[in-house]
Amino acid sequence: MKSLAERCHAIELLVIDVDGVLTAGGIVYAVTDVELKVFHVRDGSGLMIWRGLGKRAAMITGRASRAVTRRARELDIEPVIQGAADKLDAYHKVLMLTGMRPEQACCIADDLPDLPLLANCGLSVAVADACSEARINAHYVTQAAGGKGAVRETIELILRCQGRWPGVVDKPLSARLSGTD
Repeated sequence: MKSLAERCHAIELLVIDVDGVLTAGGIVYAVTDVELKVFHVRDGSGLMIWRGLGKRAAMITGRASRAVTRRARELDIEPVIQGAADKLDAYHKVLMLTGMRPEQACCIADDLPDLPLLANCGLSVAVADACSEARINAHYVTQAAGGKGAVRETIELILRCQGRWPGVVDKPLSARLSGTD
């Protein structure tokens, strides 16, 4: 059985659920039928750091929303699969599109539709307020709740285990966010 540090060492791809992971899970509808989502800024800066290190990130969500498309574009995340009725099929597609192997993927999840992802990746992470089944089946459960910095916490954990976090902290802010030295 691999240790958490050994699992983290191989990770090159984050596969992130949206509702309940990148957001707190609430859905707000505006009068004009626009769906509103709230994303945590530290998750975004963590993903920018992750991408700046040459690592990949993908989103898989069971819902479809223009807000997700916009956030993914802002963070340069692809692929993004929305409206995924079968998340395991979507996950296999992400692996194919990125050229990654399951042991290189960290899946961050919160609910029952995500369980197949947690069972088929190198590092499975459940957010603090995930359903009990997700928490039980995860290699790591974050201290932060979904939409409250859980993705950033996961990124820091992986980069610390890979020995890359001190280099991130020592870089000037502009270099951390742009991925330049």
